[in-house]
Amino acid sequence: MSELVTGEAVALELRPARLPSRALAVLLDLVVALAVYVAVTIAVVVSTASLDEAAQTALSIATFVLVLVGGPIAVETLSRGRSLGKMACGLRVVRDDGGPIRFRHALVRGLIGVIEILMTFGIVACIASFVSARGRRLGDVFAGTLVVRERIPVARTGFVPPPPPWLAGRFSELDLSAVPDGLWLAVRQYLTRMRQLDPQVGWSMAARLASDLSERTGAPVPQGVPPAAYLAAVVQERQAREARRAFGSDAGQGAPSAAVPVTHGPVATGAAPAAPRPAAHGQSESRPQEAVSEPSGGERPAGSPGVPAGERPGTGFVPPA
Repeated sequence: MSELVTGEAVALELRPARLPSRALAVLLDLVVALAVYVAVTIAVVVSTASLDEAAQTALSIATFVLVLVGGPIAVETLSRGRSLGKMACGLRVVRDDGGPIRFRHALVRGLIGVIEILMTFGIVACIASFVSARGRRLGDVFAGTLVVRERIPVARTGFVPPPPPWLAGRFSELDLSAVPDGLWLAVRQYLTRMRQLDPQVGWSMAARLASDLSERTGAPVPQGVPPAAYLAAVVQERQAREARRAFGSDAGQGAPSAAVPVTHGPVATGAAPAAPRPAAHGQSESRPQEAVSEPSGGERPAGSPGVPAGERPGTGFVPPA
């Protein structure tokens, strides 16, 4: 199993396909390709019966190359590594880093597959798959690809339990840059399987992982905090940092600063600070507002801002009359 650790301390488990499933998928692809090749060959022979022998030979070679070589390349490129046989067996061709393949990967696999599968009847491909640690044939080695299983049981994926509520945000100042991905993966695997372990064994493993993590961060484990809770809290802090980095948290932090000019602006000087005074001094504050907002004709239009201070908006903004 090949594992890649993301920023959320999640392991991408790439399970290489075994030789029997890959052989079955290749066999199904060959059956389909040969059926299409026979049908196309019959159509070409019937339609080119009036041509000379050289033209028929050239068309036969072109049909072989297009159907048995170009066909699988086009199918793998358009389906992102899933041919008909691989779809039936639950397999997919991916890059070494787990990403989808492109045309150049499918082209290299298809061209080398002509030699190690078609011309040698799959003997070279079987030997290369036996020798390779991840079951790759020569086409996968030169193309930088890997055939993996897509159908993985859901029960194998673990759930990382959350830390206690009283530890939320307590480790926001830790420096997590020196923690390697291997340690994050070990912590995550322990948290997902700690309920299946013996209590004493689980406690010792948690203490050892917490000690390693504290050495990497440069801060000791707080007194009174269980090792498992400490690990869960640090993992949650890392996930929160990655989420803020991915989605951005500057918008939420900039909201309070945007409200500061409202209370200190030139119009808001008589709104929020003088709000309690109308109760003690009557209508001492409503008259200046009437002078600002009342039209020159002396009549107050309906819905004008010259209303008592208790009914005005709290922002202090006076709309035009």
